[in-house]
Amino acid sequence: MHIIKSGTDTVVPESLLLEKLKRGEELNIKLGVDPTAPDIHLGHAVPLRKLRQFQDLGHHVTLIIGDGTALIGDPSGRNSTRPQLTREQIAANAQTYVDQAFKILNPEKTTLCYNSEWILDLDMEKLLKLLSNFTVARILERDDFHKRYTGGLPIALHEFLYPVMQAYDSVVIKADVEIGGSDQLFNLLAGRELMEKLGMEPQVALTLPLLEGTDGVQKMSKSYGNYIGLTDEPNDMFGKVMSIPDELMVKYYRLASTVSVSEIDEIERGLAADELHPNKVKRSLARNIVAAYYDEDAASAAEADFDLKFKEHGFPEDAPTFEADLTPNDEGKVYFAKLLVDAGTAQTVSEARRLIDGGAVKVNGETLAAKQYNVDPSFVEGAEVQVGKKKFVRFI
Repeated sequence: MHIIKSGTDTVVPESLLLEKLKRGEELNIKLGVDPTAPDIHLGHAVPLRKLRQFQDLGHHVTLIIGDGTALIGDPSGRNSTRPQLTREQIAANAQTYVDQAFKILNPEKTTLCYNSEWILDLDMEKLLKLLSNFTVARILERDDFHKRYTGGLPIALHEFLYPVMQAYDSVVIKADVEIGGSDQLFNLLAGRELMEKLGMEPQVALTLPLLEGTDGVQKMSKSYGNYIGLTDEPNDMFGKVMSIPDELMVKYYRLASTVSVSEIDEIERGLAADELHPNKVKRSLARNIVAAYYDEDAASAAEADFDLKFKEHGFPEDAPTFEADLTPNDEGKVYFAKLLVDAGTAQTVSEARRLIDGGAVKVNGETLAAKQYNVDPSFVEGAEVQVGKKKFVRFI
């Protein structure tokens, strides 16, 4: 039970989970995912990691690709109706998710389903019977619907179907436990409610906290630019993990790594007692995550690349190149601040000037002096330029 609860947010009800486990039978653990976007990151992988723990404990997983529910769109956490996707978009996104999921799950202990197989086959009579198990008042209890309703924001009628359809998934596959993010608790409890009303033993709802991104504040999301993609190159993945705040390390270990729960407990204890150096602990985390999606050789190479860039202050061999316009002005100079923008290492000339003045720009390993915005063309030609800790470009 300690392994199952590690990193979890809520288990509802915990007593029923204990009862199910004591029977000594293989449990059916459900995860439903709607393929609404093609980008998969470590945040999406959190429930997959928990599923793998259940598999390693001898249980079976049913992974439901919500190509039927995705036509509705999950309203969880939304203040507006989701744009509806086409069947083609959903199918393309689903394949991406499945490919990544089986980097984590044991295929021999996984049943893969698509809920369009039963949702789109519902006739009006069956649909009405399902809907009769829920009241409008019950649906409006969910926080996002309540906020939109009281705030006068529109709620499309089809959105009310979402928790009912997700609940029906649990009925169809006879789930013992359903896993989801903390924002999915209402949907998971709807599954419990429907199963109970239909005379079935209800599932246990197990939720996991949302994983903060590399900024340590917002949940991991491509829209926030703080995500670590499962298809990121090993060097990028390693560097992004190393950039997370120290206080998030244990959470990343519990939610995103393959390290055993007992080892994580020791790491947490060692950090709290100042017996472990945070940098070494984070390096081990970064190696583990890279190896989980690539292999040990890739993880070692990524660490070596990281050291070259940030520890040994070297210049990476694979740095991008930029063909600079070195036409001199009337004073025989080129405006280096503008070249930094053209090379993609600064957003604006003003930012480039601030970076130079702040000592964040190095040319051939030497820090550029403050106010040194205009330089001789020979100074730039063939130069290796570093901006901040992570941006490198070779001028040609």
